[in-house]
Amino acid sequence: MASVNGIYLSIISPVYYGEKLVDKLVSEIEKNVIPITDNYEIILVEDHSPDKSWEAIHTICSKNPNVKGIKLSRNFGQHYAITAGLEHARGEWIIVMDCDLQDRPDQIPKLFEKTKEGYDLILARRTVRMDSPLKKLSSVLFYKLFGYLTDTEQDPTIANFGVYRRNVIEAILSMKDHIRYFPTMSQWVGFNKAYIDVEHGEREEGTSTYSWKRLIKLAINNIIAFSLKPLRITVQIGLTISIISAVMGIFYLLRYLLGHTTVSGFTSLIISVWFLAGIIIFILGIIGMYLGKVFEKVKDRPIYIIENKVNL
Repeated sequence: MASVNGIYLSIISPVYYGEKLVDKLVSEIEKNVIPITDNYEIILVEDHSPDKSWEAIHTICSKNPNVKGIKLSRNFGQHYAITAGLEHARGEWIIVMDCDLQDRPDQIPKLFEKTKEGYDLILARRTVRMDSPLKKLSSVLFYKLFGYLTDTEQDPTIANFGVYRRNVIEAILSMKDHIRYFPTMSQWVGFNKAYIDVEHGEREEGTSTYSWKRLIKLAINNIIAFSLKPLRITVQIGLTISIISAVMGIFYLLRYLLGHTTVSGFTSLIISVWFLAGIIIFILGIIGMYLGKVFEKVKDRPIYIIENKVNL
């Protein structure tokens, strides 16, 4: 089996703190991919990890021509590393998976079997997540908020792991969004998709690098990138405050006309000023974030920079 590019299957994995993992990752991938096809490539994208991940990737690449290495010039982020891998993949089918072996390579045959039914995307659904309670909670909260503010349905059991036909990947790469978030982009492009329940593995080494701060930043960036709903909410807030102000104005006008006017209280005045000032600053802040993202897009800087390549 081969594609017009000479490669049937490309496996892409962004690597961060993967010095002790890449050997086992490649070994496990090959063990499960070779029964499908011997026409494959494994692309490891090192996202400027502080450890010796690149040295480990370089060593494997020197021994195995099926393994390709990409080193980014700095830490751009997981989804930018995935994009770098996608732009270098030549396979008719592309698999995206994390390097920590929680996306288990032994689930690849199960996912790939579904491609025979004519689907373009086969997404792995982690029915039982082998993560800490805190990470599970943060993931659920992130997807709930993200789904509400983007008016989309989000499933916290689905991440990057899946099998994608080349036409799907080309559609994703055609999206010129400066902010990249692979799971949402793969859902947005459409196509004929299926979901397969898979086993989720324990993390082999270390802990997740997604802190609450990074998750909040990720949520804000993607909400701004994929939705105008926050702007609509600010309009609704402004309209609500205007209506309340009009009602209160009529109320106090009637009190004046009926001769019930009393000296206004200092507390109510201060509360009103601070409340309205807070709302105005909040709305201006949201508008400013959107303008900031437009400014970043207008600069048209590359979304990632490659420092080095091996076997590519």
